[in-house]
Amino acid sequence: MTERTARVDQLLQEEISRIVLREVHDPRIGFATVTRVQTAPDLRHAKVWVSIIGQPDERQATFRALARAMPFVRHELGVLRLRRVPELHLELDDSVERGARVLQILGDLEAGREPAPPAPGETLPTPGPLHLDVPGASVPAAGARDPMATDAALPAARVHRSRAEPRRSVSRRAARQGRRP
Repeated sequence: MTERTARVDQLLQEEISRIVLREVHDPRIGFATVTRVQTAPDLRHAKVWVSIIGQPDERQATFRALARAMPFVRHELGVLRLRRVPELHLELDDSVERGARVLQILGDLEAGREPAPPAPGETLPTPGPLHLDVPGASVPAAGARDPMATDAALPAARVHRSRAEPRRSVSRRAARQGRRP
C-alpha cells in the first residue's frame, strides 16, 4: 500500500462514517461503525469494513440497510474531488466480537473457571457497572444514593459571555511584559 492510498483510505473512512451517521436516515441502521477502508491501487474499488453491535437479526438488517445505502454514500463522496470515487464493497468486521470473546475466555481462566462456550444472541456483552479492585477504595453502602444521579452533584456550568460582549485577550507581547491591552 502506498502512502497515497493510505491517505485516501483514511479520508474515505472518515467521510463514509460521517455520511452514514449524519445523512443516511434509514431506521434499520443500528449501531454500526466503519472500522477500516482499503482501496485498490487504481482507486476503482474499496472494501469498507463495518462493525455492528446488536442481536443477530438486528445486525443482519443493519448490514443489508448499509449495503443498500452504499450507492448513496458513493454519490455523496463526490465532494472529495478524487479523480474517481471507488465502488464501495461492504464487509462485516467481527474483530471486536473476537476480541470480546478472547477477553471473556481470559477472565474465565483467571477466575479458575472452564471457559464458557460462546452465548447465542448478542455477540458483545452489554456494558454493565464498572467494578474496580482498588486497594483502599471505599465501596458505597447498600441503598446509598449515587451522587452522580442528580444535577446537584455536577459542577456548575461555565458561564459564557454573550456575543455582544467581546472577549478580551492578552497579546503575547503584552503578556510577556506583564500588562493588559
